[in-house]
Amino acid sequence: MTKHPPYSVVLTYVEDRQEFAVQAIDRARLAPLVAGTLEAPILLDEHDFRLDDAFARRLGAAMLSLIALGQPDIKQYMSVTEDPID
Repeated sequence: MTKHPPYSVVLTYVEDRQEFAVQAIDRARLAPLVAGTLEAPILLDEHDFRLDDAFARRLGAAMLSLIALGQPDIKQYMSVTEDPID
């Protein structure tokens, strides 16, 4: 199996193409670019260390909401609930 360095994942909404671009980048290369920027920690212990469907849905909703802050035109396509679904 190929050994990979720890990656960060960059999610970009490309408005003119109406698509998302997902990129994996070596964390060491990305670190100087993100220094001093908004960081919103998501603590695994608050989710009982369960990376399940509910966690993934909430993480995705948070990512879309954050993108929409800077690119509000995407809101017309969004119909997500940020709160947990029973």
